[in-house]
Amino acid sequence: MSATRTATQTQATVRRPNPMEIFVWEGTDKRGIVMKGEQSAKSANMLRAELRRQGITPKVVKAKGKPLFGSAGSRITPKDIAVFSRQIATMMKSGVPIVTAMEIISEGQKNVRMKNLVNAVRADIEGGLSLYEAISKHPVQFDELYRNLVRAGESAGVLETVLDTVATYKENIETLKGKIKKAMFYPAMVVAVALLVSSILLIFVVPQFEEVFKGFGADLPAFTKLIISFSDFMVSWWWLILLAVVSGVVLFIMLLKRSPAFAQLMDRLLLKVPVVGQIMHNAAIARFARTLAVTFKAGVPLVEALGTVAGATGNIIYEKAVLRMRDDVSVGYTVNMSMKQTHLFPHMVVQMVAIGEEAGALDAMLFKVADFYEEEVNNAVDALASLLEPLIMVFLGVIVGGMVVAMYLPIFKLAAVV
Repeated sequence: MSATRTATQTQATVRRPNPMEIFVWEGTDKRGIVMKGEQSAKSANMLRAELRRQGITPKVVKAKGKPLFGSAGSRITPKDIAVFSRQIATMMKSGVPIVTAMEIISEGQKNVRMKNLVNAVRADIEGGLSLYEAISKHPVQFDELYRNLVRAGESAGVLETVLDTVATYKENIETLKGKIKKAMFYPAMVVAVALLVSSILLIFVVPQFEEVFKGFGADLPAFTKLIISFSDFMVSWWWLILLAVVSGVVLFIMLLKRSPAFAQLMDRLLLKVPVVGQIMHNAAIARFARTLAVTFKAGVPLVEALGTVAGATGNIIYEKAVLRMRDDVSVGYTVNMSMKQTHLFPHMVVQMVAIGEEAGALDAMLFKVADFYEEEVNNAVDALASLLEPLIMVFLGVIVGGMVVAMYLPIFKLAAVV
């Protein structure tokens, strides 16, 4: 029994490919000209053999040293995965083998983490794994949707087409996310700056005016007294206010990440906010439609596709609605009928899905729905930005200008008396 286990472990060890390393080399070509470069290989000896095959006599081949700072590289973003997918699809359509394509992509990567990821996937494929099996070892970078699409593409023999579709999908989704972040970030940033400026004025500027006013010996206006009271409170308790704000932000983030009930409550409230709520509704519908269209077109069964799509909507309320749709479809309901029961999707979306189901072109109709709602989000974000600009100017004027007026009121009163 132990001999069998040992033999099995030995076979597993033999089959496991060596990890790729990056080497720095220096050598001379047939003309005696010195050449230098970097290249990934499984060992220094294998790289020397490869260089000799190319007509280069290697003099120095050594592993590339890691820098003291920043050796880990930047984090891998969805945009990196989209570019990777596009490059693989383009080269495979041109007839380049997938292992060679990954070697080319790896050599062109500046992000160390992305280079290591590509090399790891390449090594697994060289070891006999399929692309689906190789990327399944990296679930953080390649989510369930991506893995399911690759598996469907490999099964149908259209992997390069699926990868190209995935790249387009990720690009569209990231563009949509960028629009939503723009709509949320701009006003929040302005409010934060206004509060910061106000705090600086209350802590450092107003006390200077207060010292001057004490020399007047006159009764101050009520508005000025109010601002001075705020200033005294900020000067005495600024540390407590700062602690409360930081604690509140940390607590909010922790609850959002660790409490499903709190996250659901926030998503529900966000959908009810005027203007912004409608943008979030449209964005969730656009992401649902595009993701389901891409998944269904790739050949993933509808019930499985709905289960995968649920998490891609970006909103817990819509995620639960899609999971309910999956359960309804699994027992025989049509997609449009199950959509009606959620009371979240507009009548137009339900009707277009119904037409797509009847015509056998569900994916085509979903792509049109996605295009329409993505355009709605774009227009709404642009309109929101135009609407917020004058409101933000008024907000800043009231906050900062109010304090300035409060500080100059006693001076105006004194001038009137004189």
